[in-house]
Amino acid sequence: LECDLAMNLVGQPLVRQQVMKGVREFLENRNPVKPLVMSFHGSTGTGKTYVSSMLIRYLFQGGLQSPYVHQFSPIVHFPHAERIEQYKESLKRWIQGNLTNCGRSAFLFDEMDKMHPGLIDVIIPFLGPSWVVYGTNYRKAIFIFVSNAGGEQINDMTLDLWRAHKDREEISLRDLEQAISKAVFENPQSGFWKSGIINEHLIDFVVPFLPLKRHHVKQCVIGELVQQGLEVRPGVVQEVADSIPYFPEEEKIFSSTGCKTVASWISFFF
Repeated sequence: LECDLAMNLVGQPLVRQQVMKGVREFLENRNPVKPLVMSFHGSTGTGKTYVSSMLIRYLFQGGLQSPYVHQFSPIVHFPHAERIEQYKESLKRWIQGNLTNCGRSAFLFDEMDKMHPGLIDVIIPFLGPSWVVYGTNYRKAIFIFVSNAGGEQINDMTLDLWRAHKDREEISLRDLEQAISKAVFENPQSGFWKSGIINEHLIDFVVPFLPLKRHHVKQCVIGELVQQGLEVRPGVVQEVADSIPYFPEEEKIFSSTGCKTVASWISFFF
């Protein structure tokens, strides 16, 4: 996993550092005091889904298809605001049932920024150190939250540092953690709005995904060409990188879509 992250995850040193620290410490501990809870934040195309699926692939045979890996999407599983009480009950039962079957289960919550506020708090008892039911210990489970919330704050901070002639590699976790927590906790549109999960400090690792620069996008293009078995032509790499929108408007420093649209742009040139 460490090697794969180093070779294939473009431009995210903080992510590599945090994810490896969290996973290693958690798996080496035979009796963890609580489940591993990680929250991934950043704008589109910066690698959040890529890292969560990579993590699951290394930890579970069959990866995302494993019977012990459970994915939730607010749009698919919790679409109607008026049914929130029903969703709360179903979610609680679903997690409890699956943890009774296998205490090493993993739960992925995608698009937390689209989750109905209040819904996610129903899982608080499963995230803390005290949850034991029918003699089953749930402290070996893994919970991963994926969210675009906080992405704007991460981008603004990275841009401010760039304008102050500092490299994005100089950004520390401490710089970002407070801004992300504030953004997700105080935003009524966020699934973590005024959530006890934030309030009770149940997230072990807040993992910020930084905006990607043009040379990172080029790395993504090269990686995608190699993966598709296509010839890596410098002209094509340049053209795909130039086809992607960048911000801010004048300087065009960071990719607005990260590496998300790279594969579809490549198809225009082959």
